[in-house]
Amino acid sequence: MILVGRDTPEREDVLQLLAGHLADMYATSPPESVHALDPAALAGPDIRFWTAREDFRLLGCAALKHLGPGLGEIKSMRTSERARGRGVATALLSRLLTEARTSGYRRLFLETGSQEFFVPARRLYERHGFTPCPPFAGYELDPNSVFMALELDAG
Repeated sequence: MILVGRDTPEREDVLQLLAGHLADMYATSPPESVHALDPAALAGPDIRFWTAREDFRLLGCAALKHLGPGLGEIKSMRTSERARGRGVATALLSRLLTEARTSGYRRLFLETGSQEFFVPARRLYERHGFTPCPPFAGYELDPNSVFMALELDAG
């Protein structure tokens, strides 16, 4: 059974997963287009962090960054290679959406890559109602980035 719960990005297994995430981002996108946060930033006061685990084994992680009243940004969605295709990303995203609604968020944003590597992520977000939007929260138009948003209903 996959369990999603609050966690810290500073646990050893999470640090390894995030290191792989950052390595893939830098291997896929130019450095100026990588917007993934490092573990220290993910532990910041304006970010809530979750992991998905099965029998205590890490399957994935995701974070929700507070942008302002009623606004949030999804950060660092990552599923381990061995867990891909098992619904881990959907479980994490569902938890983030529930948390955002109960926390009073009205709109969620995200930035992901435009390259082929990010197609599965974009499909996941589209299946959950995210649509393209202009850059937000200090991001700038970038051919390597896709910006998406979701209007939330009251939860």
